[in-house]
Amino acid sequence: MSDIETLQMALIGYEAERQKIEATMAGIRSQLGLRSKGASPAKTPTTEAKPKHKMSAAGRARIAEAQRKRWAAAKKQSEPSAPEGAPKPKRRLSKAGKAAIVATLKKRWAAKKAAGVKTAPVVAKKAAVKKAPVKASWKAVKKVAAKRSQKAAATPAPATSPVATE
Repeated sequence: MSDIETLQMALIGYEAERQKIEATMAGIRSQLGLRSKGASPAKTPTTEAKPKHKMSAAGRARIAEAQRKRWAAAKKQSEPSAPEGAPKPKRRLSKAGKAAIVATLKKRWAAKKAAGVKTAPVVAKKAAVKKAPVKASWKAVKKVAAKRSQKAAATPAPATSPVATE
């Protein structure tokens, strides 16, 4: 046999093996629920699914209009019931009104001076008294406790008081 014949026989053998392997792969794909794609390798499944149905422009318009109506109703309910229009202008005191107030005050003070009533003296504010801190530090608490225990140990305990036996 020549080299060409040997290569042809090898090619036929490999073709037979490939057909067996493809049949086995097709069986596995059918068990997995995948379509058989012949000799091409299987693609990995994508996470994005294609939309099955497209919505028409008229359908989208209907949905948009319904949503606009819902938003309008929600806004109408949430808005405070304030009178529409410009806000009221700031009130200002006229020159004649101010003059009347000043004249009345001068008249009142003149009457008080004539009656001899003294105004109450201005009370000076008291200086803020420093308060002890609410929480003492843990070291300070330990020191005080140690001093108390030393005092208690240093002073003798009083003897029992004599009881009157009459």
